[in-house]
Amino acid sequence: MIKINQPLLDQISEQAKASRRRRMNHNFHGDYSDSLQRLLNAMEPLSYIQPHKHEDPDKREVFFALRGRILVIEFDDLGNISDHILLDPLNGSYGTEIPERTYHTIVALDQDTVAYEFKDGPYAAIDDKNFAPWAPAESEAGCTEYLYRLLNLLSLQKPM
Repeated sequence: MIKINQPLLDQISEQAKASRRRRMNHNFHGDYSDSLQRLLNAMEPLSYIQPHKHEDPDKREVFFALRGRILVIEFDDLGNISDHILLDPLNGSYGTEIPERTYHTIVALDQDTVAYEFKDGPYAAIDDKNFAPWAPAESEAGCTEYLYRLLNLLSLQKPM
C-alpha cells in the first residue's frame, strides 16, 4: 500500500526548497515504462515550468492539489491564455485534466505546495514534452518575469 500522508508531503516539500529548481518529484510508478505515471510534485513559489504539451506521443495529464494553491494555465499555439483554473483544496477546487496536444504550465502560489500528478506513460525524456517556442526555457533569463506577466494577465497576486 502506498500511503500519502503529512510526513511524506513535508519531506518532499523540504527537498523542493533545497532544490535549485524549487520543486521535487516523488514517483510512485515502478519505472518509466509504466503505462500510468503517478507522482507527487512538490513546488515552491516561482518554480518555473516552461509551457509545454504532450504530443507525439499524445498524453493526458491530471493534477490534484493536495496542499497549497496551484494555478494551471492552458495556452493556444501562439501563447495566448485559453483557459485556467486555480486549484485550492481549501476552497473546493481540487483538480483538472489537461488533454493531449494542449500547451500548459502549472504555478505554485503558496509555500509547501504539493500536487498529485498522473500522466499517460511510458515516460521517455527525449519525447515527453514539446516545449512552447514563445516562452523562455527553464535555463534562460526572464522566467520569473514571464510568470509575473501571466499572473498579472489573470489578475492574481505575485507569490511571496
